[in-house]
Amino acid sequence: MAFEMQMSPKLEQIDGEIRDHFRALANGFQKLDKIKDPNRQSKQLEELAGKMRECKRLIKEFDSEIKDEEGRNPPEVNKQLNDKKQALIKELNSYVALRKTYMSSLGNKRVELFDMGAGGSDPTAEEDNVQMASAMSNQELIDAGNRKMSETDQAIERSKQVVHQTIEVGAQTGVALKGQTEQMGRIVNELDTIHFSIKKATQLVKEIGRQVATDKCIMLFLLLIVCGVIAIIIVKIVNPNNKNIRDIPGLAPPAPSGRRLLYSRIMTD
Repeated sequence: MAFEMQMSPKLEQIDGEIRDHFRALANGFQKLDKIKDPNRQSKQLEELAGKMRECKRLIKEFDSEIKDEEGRNPPEVNKQLNDKKQALIKELNSYVALRKTYMSSLGNKRVELFDMGAGGSDPTAEEDNVQMASAMSNQELIDAGNRKMSETDQAIERSKQVVHQTIEVGAQTGVALKGQTEQMGRIVNELDTIHFSIKKATQLVKEIGRQVATDKCIMLFLLLIVCGVIAIIIVKIVNPNNKNIRDIPGLAPPAPSGRRLLYSRIMTD
């Protein structure tokens, strides 16, 4: 009782909350023995696991409060408070071990570790940090904090470099996209020019086709005329006395001599 009177009101409040959770854990495990359904047992174990997580958080808060009051308390009080913390960790570890036993009996392999480092089970990395912090001196805590700050600064610098590189890549990508856009514009203009040239060539081909067709008609007409003249000449040569064919100048047969003399006499008179 004298030990509890030496704790600050904040520590007494945290210790009371931890004790309440420990009583709830004890009652929960007693009820678990009476549950026969494996599904209900698993659900009950999950609820107990939640209470254990809350106990772990409160023990961390208890340890942090001890660190804050370390400079104001005499060494004997600090030692008693640390012993109190270790007792709380040990009691929590006993419930963790009990839960593992029930989980093993249920065949559930998903065992959550809540060991705070005082028992025989393996603690998690976060719980290791709590145990290590409780064993460090103020100078060691300061050095560890400085190392963490240095690591954080290095991580920030690396992040800045990544951001800078990302910005450069983005700028280069923007320039490349701009060049590609201009090139696509030129290609579109060239395609328009080609399309216009093809259209003009198509019209020219159509005009040439119409002109060739007209020329062919004229040539055919001329050929027919030539063929007709040739036919008349042939007929005139073969049958010069044919009266059905008109005389072609230069191809008419010579006139009889009697007709020539009569024509001369008429002209003389």
